Amino acid sequence: MCINTHRYWYTYSQQNCLFQSRSSTNCLSRRHNTMRRYSISMKVFVLFCCLWAVIVDGEYLKYKDPKQPMVTRIKDLMNRMTLEEKIGQMTQIERYLASADVMKQYFIGSVLSGPGSVPAPKATAEDWINAVNEIQKGALSTRLGIPMIYGIDAVHGHNNVYNATIFPHNIGLGVTRDHDLVKRIGAATALEVRATGIPYAFAPSIAVCRDPRWGRCYESYSEDHRIVQTMTEIISGLQGDLPADSRKGVPFVDGKSKVAACAKHFVGDGGTVGGIDENNTVIDSIGLFGIHMPAYYDSIIKGVSTVMVSYSSLNGIKMHANRDFITGFLKDILNFKGFVISDWQGIDRITSPPHANYTYSVQAGVSAGIDMVMVPINYTEFIDTLTLLVKDNVIPMSRIDDAVKRILRVKFTMGLFENPLADLSFVNQLGSEEHRELAREAVRKSLVLLKNGKITNQPLLLLPKTAPNILVAGSHADNLGYQCGGWTIKWQGVTGNDLTVGTTILSAIKKTVDPSTQVVYQQNPDADFVKSNEFDYGIVVVGEVPYAEMFGDSTNLTITEPGPSTINNVCGAVKCVVVVVSGRPVVLEPYVDKIDALVAAWLPGSEGQGVADVLFGDYGFTGKLARTWFKSVDQLPMNVGDRHYDPLFPFGFGLTTQPVTRN
Repeated sequence: MCINTHRYWYTYSQQNCLFQSRSSTNCLSRRHNTMRRYSISMKVFVLFCCLWAVIVDGEYLKYKDPKQPMVTRIKDLMNRMTLEEKIGQMTQIERYLASADVMKQYFIGSVLSGPGSVPAPKATAEDWINAVNEIQKGALSTRLGIPMIYGIDAVHGHNNVYNATIFPHNIGLGVTRDHDLVKRIGAATALEVRATGIPYAFAPSIAVCRDPRWGRCYESYSEDHRIVQTMTEIISGLQGDLPADSRKGVPFVDGKSKVAACAKHFVGDGGTVGGIDENNTVIDSIGLFGIHMPAYYDSIIKGVSTVMVSYSSLNGIKMHANRDFITGFLKDILNFKGFVISDWQGIDRITSPPHANYTYSVQAGVSAGIDMVMVPINYTEFIDTLTLLVKDNVIPMSRIDDAVKRILRVKFTMGLFENPLADLSFVNQLGSEEHRELAREAVRKSLVLLKNGKITNQPLLLLPKTAPNILVAGSHADNLGYQCGGWTIKWQGVTGNDLTVGTTILSAIKKTVDPSTQVVYQQNPDADFVKSNEFDYGIVVVGEVPYAEMFGDSTNLTITEPGPSTINNVCGAVKCVVVVVSGRPVVLEPYVDKIDALVAAWLPGSEGQGVADVLFGDYGFTGKLARTWFKSVDQLPMNVGDRHYDPLFPFGFGLTTQPVTRN
C-alpha cells in the first residue's frame, strides 16, 4: 500500500498567516505523481484562503480565527449574517441540484447524496472528492465563505459507494452484543466516508423494532432497548471518544478522520401500529421512555452531533411537528446542543397527502424545533416560504437564530472552517483489506445457530471440508446484492454480483473446502437431481430479496420463492444446512423438522467468507438472538417479556460450537 501523509497547520495573527507543510512518502506508485500534483494545487488554494482567512478588506474576522473560543466565533459570524444567509444554512439540497451557482446564490448550508445519487456509475474515491470539493468551492465563494456540510447515508458501511466495505446490517450486529466491534465498525466507516471527501453520516439508526413486519426492522439492533443502548458505542467510532471534560449534549467530532454522526429516527419509529412504516406509535409514557427513548440518552452523552426526526407519529402527532418532544424534551430537558435535521421531505409529510399545505408544513416543522430541513428538491419554495413566514412574524427570528447557531456549532466543531476541502489522504481506506477483515469478523459473530441435528448428539455442523461431493443451492447463495440487502448502492438495494466488490457465500464455500471437493451449484434443483448425485450434504441459502422502508412492510414474512421448494427438494433428499439471509425473522416453522441444521445469517454484507468460516468450523458459532423468532405472524407483535410469549426460538437463543482444530 502506498501511503502519502500531508499535514497542514496554520499560525494565525491579526496581521499575517503562516503556512507550513510536511510531507512523508512511504512508497512509490504510479499514483504518486498524480497525488503530488493534486497536493500542490491544494496547497496553493489553501494558502490563498489562509492569507484571506482572518483579514478581509482590512477587517479582522473573529469567526475565521481558530484561536477564538467557539462561542465568540459563532456570535461574530451570526452578527454578520443576513436573513437570507441564515435560512440558506438551514437548507439541505440534493447533490445533483447543487451547482456552484446555486450554492452561491442561495447560501446553501448543506448538501446530501440520497440513495443512488452518485457522481458517476462506480465512481472512485477521487471522483467523489472532486465532486464534493466543487460544491464546496461554491459555498466558499459566498460573501462570508461559510462551508457547507455534505451528508450521506452510511448505515452499514459506506453503502452508497462502489468498492466500499459493506458491513452486516444492524439486526446482525445486535446479535453480537459486542460494543467494541461496533465501535471499530464505526471508525472504519468514518474512514471510508472521509475517503470520498464526505464529513457527515446519517447513522446510526437507534430504533427499537418491536414488530418484524416493519420494513426497516433490519436497521434496528434489537427489540430490547438495552442492546440498542450498548450499540450506540458506534457513535464513538464514527465521531471519536468524547473528551473527559466535555459537557453533556455538546457535539463532538475528533478531527479529519472522523465524521459527524446522526442518531435516528426521533422517536418511536420502531413501535408503529402493525409495523407499518411511517405509521402511528400508540404508547404510554412508561413504554416510550422505557423502550424507545433510552438510546437517545446514551447518544447525547456520547456527543452525537445531530438527531434526525422520524416520519412516524406519536399518539397521533407527527413527529416532524412535535414541538413538545423536539424542543421541549430533546433540546430543553436532554440539553442537546447539536442540530436537529428532518428526514427526506419530512416536513412535506406533516400533511396528508404530502405537500398539501406547504406553508403550514414549513411553519409547523421549523416551529417544532427542526434546525436543518432535508428539503431536498424544491429548495427555492422552501427558502421563499420560510423567508415570508419570518418577515410576517409567524416564525420568530429567535427560532431561526437558534437553528443557525446549532448548525454552525457542529461545523466549527468539525473543523470545517479550517479544512473545508477534502484531499486524497484517505482514498486507500475505501474497501481496504483491514476493513474487509473487520466485516468478516462481524459476519462470523452475527450468525445464529438455531438447530444442529435432527437427533440429539448427532450434529451436522461443523461441516467437513474434505467431503467428496457437496451441493450448494438457493437463490441467495451466489447473489451479492441479496446478501447485502436494502440501502446498498441504491435505496432498495440491487440484485446480482456487479453492484460492488465482495465475496458471495458460494464463492466463500468454494474457497474454504479442500481442493479435491467437488462443489455443485444449482439454484433450485429438483429432488431427483439431488438424489441421483449422491451428495455428502447440501447447503441451502435462501431468504428475502432486498427492500427498504415501506417497500419492506410485510404481513406474511415468508421466504421468497423458490426458497421453500428448494428447502423441500434438497432437505428431503440429503442432509442439509439451511442458511437464511433475511432482514428479520421469517416463517420457518413448516420447514424446521425437515432441516438438519439451521443458521440465521441476517444481511451479512459484502464479506460472505465470514459465513463459510463458521459453517466449516474455522470459528465457532457464538451469536444469540437479539430478536424473538415467532412461530406465526398471527402472534405479532410479540416481544420478550410479553404475557403471550410463545416463540419458535426465544430472544437470547443460539446454539454454540467450538472451532475445529485441523492438522
